[in-house]
Amino acid sequence: MTSTPTALPEADDHGFEITRRPKWIWIAAGLVVVVAAIVGVRFFFFGETKSANEIPGATLVVATNEGNAAEQALIEYIASDVAPRHGLKIAFRGLADSNTINRAVSEGEVAGTIYQHKLWLGQVLEANPDFREAAATPVFRWGFGIWSDKYTDVSQLPDGANVSLYSDPANEAQGLWLLERAGLITLNPTIDKFQATQKDIVANPKNIKFTLLDFAAQSRSLPDLDAAVGYTEYYLAAKVPISQQIFAPPAPDEFAGQLTIGSKWAESDNIKKLVATFQDPAVQQYLATDPSVKDILLPIN
Repeated sequence: MTSTPTALPEADDHGFEITRRPKWIWIAAGLVVVVAAIVGVRFFFFGETKSANEIPGATLVVATNEGNAAEQALIEYIASDVAPRHGLKIAFRGLADSNTINRAVSEGEVAGTIYQHKLWLGQVLEANPDFREAAATPVFRWGFGIWSDKYTDVSQLPDGANVSLYSDPANEAQGLWLLERAGLITLNPTIDKFQATQKDIVANPKNIKFTLLDFAAQSRSLPDLDAAVGYTEYYLAAKVPISQQIFAPPAPDEFAGQLTIGSKWAESDNIKKLVATFQDPAVQQYLATDPSVKDILLPIN
């Protein structure tokens, strides 16, 4: 006797029909999300937006290095007392470093900066050919001199004296210019003295030895040096009294602090007004009389 096989019951699917979506649908959906995200990010960060430099009535930001109290005081004075007479609104912003400041100026994120002289700007532009900036007008001279806590006159420096210069080329050249003014060295008369290096020294009667240091390190190291050539602001910040500045003639125009602007906006109404504001005679009067910048930022004339 044979029996008919009994069919096994199908697995319970709880009344739902289970189907699988094709993989290509999920891939396409993922691509849509990615593309949307990229478009959103590009719009947010790189969308076409106008610089305040070209918007009538906009507040123009002037930047300098963070923590530079004298330059901040100057910008804030101009913003409150001078800019309104020129139909401008100006604000201060401190930024972290040279590249950040110059890129912000070049791209129109800020209207200008006052933290550099022409030679330093030249070095920045050479190192960053995509930057588009120009020195629009000199604003002030930095206090800059020869410092010593061992001697009271440059003539007292001994044979073989250890003298510090700044370690960047532009300010090293300024230091060499000052040592020549003091009668301590002679530079080759055929070279551009504002781009001089130690190789351009043709006479060094005291056999001066040079130590290259950065801004803050130089003022801290003064007790270990016979003399140093540097900016007044760093010495006063390090609590070195102004009496230890033993030689400080007025700096030439090549080392004047410049209002630097983005070249793209040089002919815009806002930037023309900004330049006129910084050229206002009240700025030079402030530099000559206000204690917040005394000995650090000096008038042009």
